Amino acid sequence: MDKAEVERLAKIIWDYHHLNHKLKKADVIVVLGSHDIQVADRGAELFWQGFAPLIVMSGGLGELTRKIWKKPEAVFFAERAKKLGVPAEKIIMEDKSSNTGENVEFTRELLGKNGITARTIIAVCKPDMERRTFATFRRLWPEVYVLVASPQISFEKYKSENVSRKELISIMVGDLQRIKEYPKKGFQIPQRIPKKVWRAFQELVAAGYAEHLLKE
Repeated sequence: MDKAEVERLAKIIWDYHHLNHKLKKADVIVVLGSHDIQVADRGAELFWQGFAPLIVMSGGLGELTRKIWKKPEAVFFAERAKKLGVPAEKIIMEDKSSNTGENVEFTRELLGKNGITARTIIAVCKPDMERRTFATFRRLWPEVYVLVASPQISFEKYKSENVSRKELISIMVGDLQRIKEYPKKGFQIPQRIPKKVWRAFQELVAAGYAEHLLKE
């Protein structure tokens, strides 16, 4: 499969992962840790735009970041937000979670311990994680109204200094498989996957973009 066809199929999956929510003011911005520091930038941007008065940086070390960093994702993200002018007292860190479900559950517990009531949340994540993040919040924290946001970058221009283009596409493919399989495990709400999107998944897996598929 040539590069142009890979990019075409990957763009189909990228577009599916995006929910394009119209944001409104919330009680808290929850920034989900990852290998992509641009997510912290987006969280800080939304804070300065007045969407919420408080940011939770959520993330310990996950499958990818434990290979890259020695400090929790939340620490790196908080440091970045502070460099962008977000006051330290407006940042809460949850630095134990290692997956999306724990991001949600540990953040919920942390806010409760701090006496913070969150009825509306803006969850900020990687662009390829919007749909999965939404589905996880809806399953594990259903009483909260959640909107999702991510760095405002097109698929063609998106890149992370910590992952190659091939790995990025493999991650997107793996996230799509989780959208299909995780509802059966109680991790997410079910979501419809159009045939066109699933065909793109199958073709990319057959082409070798399978590094991040679930292990049996």
